[in-house]
Amino acid sequence: MNNDTICALATANGIGALGIIRVSGNEALTVVQKCFPSKKLEKQKSHTIHYGYFMDGEEAIDEVMLSIFLAPRTFTTENSVEITFHGSPHIGKRILETLIKNGARMAKAGEFTLRAFINGRIDLSQAEAIADVIASENEASRKVAINQLKGGITNEISFLRTDLLNFVSLIELELDFAEEDVEFADRSALVQLLNKIELKLNSLIESFQYGNAIKNGTAVAIIGKPNAGKSTLLNALLKEERAIVSNIAGTTRDTIEEILHIKGHAFRLIDTAGLRETIDEIEAIGVKKAKEKVENADILVYLADAATEDFSEDIEMIQSLLRDDLKLIICATKIDEVVPTQYEKAEDIFRNAIVHEFDFIKISAVENQNIQDLKNELSSYVEQLKASESNVVITNQRHFEALQKSLDAVNKVKEAINFQISTELLAYELRNALEHLGEISGEVTNDEVLGNIFSKFCIGK
Repeated sequence: MNNDTICALATANGIGALGIIRVSGNEALTVVQKCFPSKKLEKQKSHTIHYGYFMDGEEAIDEVMLSIFLAPRTFTTENSVEITFHGSPHIGKRILETLIKNGARMAKAGEFTLRAFINGRIDLSQAEAIADVIASENEASRKVAINQLKGGITNEISFLRTDLLNFVSLIELELDFAEEDVEFADRSALVQLLNKIELKLNSLIESFQYGNAIKNGTAVAIIGKPNAGKSTLLNALLKEERAIVSNIAGTTRDTIEEILHIKGHAFRLIDTAGLRETIDEIEAIGVKKAKEKVENADILVYLADAATEDFSEDIEMIQSLLRDDLKLIICATKIDEVVPTQYEKAEDIFRNAIVHEFDFIKISAVENQNIQDLKNELSSYVEQLKASESNVVITNQRHFEALQKSLDAVNKVKEAINFQISTELLAYELRNALEHLGEISGEVTNDEVLGNIFSKFCIGK
């Protein structure tokens, strides 16, 4: 199938000023030539653009521009043609049908990028970075994806893998001379290398929490008793009337999720039903959903009405929701309606009752007081996740799992050395470490993994 000529729409579906169809394969010029009689394409230089009519037999389908890219200086390393046409979905459909009639076939999801990987143009982590660049929704995710596209992860891993490979070769050599009882690999030097690899792997693994926040956004659950001001705060943060605000308790029955961008980072704000005991069946479902959202949240923003005299119920709710890895921000709300001593008293009560570390912010969503302080606190949470040791950030679950497996294998190698286990077992554990490191760049992979990765790409990429 890699010898087929493939084609697909490279631009988004729908009407636009222009659309682009990509064609790739060793016979790409031959296929397109049948539909473009204006010029002899095989006589044209690479990276040139040509004007003419795209034809289906004697019928002109559209006035187009052809961009020619000759192997191997192309994305797929194959001959490639990009057809720029007027952005009518019907015209795009007709061009694709005509290409298929003349020897091409429709590309599968991610097949252009898959060919680039198979042909050695990019490694697997770079292929995945292409999808991340396309999917990036904020500045932080774009920067991380571009760094990965430039080979950031591979560069971090390749030096370690090369050094480890040298030791594997020496260990394998020892196996060939097992009867001679000689050591070609300096065990102390190997331990030093393993310690170095362990530090690097730990650094990369620790960066995944930050990477996940960048790629998928940080989940922020806005929780509190009914009428604490949750929906008002959501509207203030988004600067739009997204949630219904009412003095009637229990207005929010379901969760409302919206994306907020702060300093290049994405936050998934989740406005929830007010937490209270209720006999209303629908409201009770909303309360249950609210608690479920907190279980999956990175940050809990708990709102407490500053005018409340007794915060015992709030404290009980907070303590029931806490986890060791949950960032807690307690906001005293409606401070425009009370004197300062009331919210100062509230802070003292929470400080004395809750052992878990938290930040206390006094806000008025109606008057927009100290809303920026809350935004700054959200932003600083993400910034604190970033490891300063490396510019490479892990955002991919597959990479994260491969790194963990590599670390486990490295630790087993160290144990094997410490306990002077046989050279055969040492060689086995070293090969495991190499294999897991190789999974990241695609030096070690299988068809199932490739199929899973590229099936998530859009068709035409």
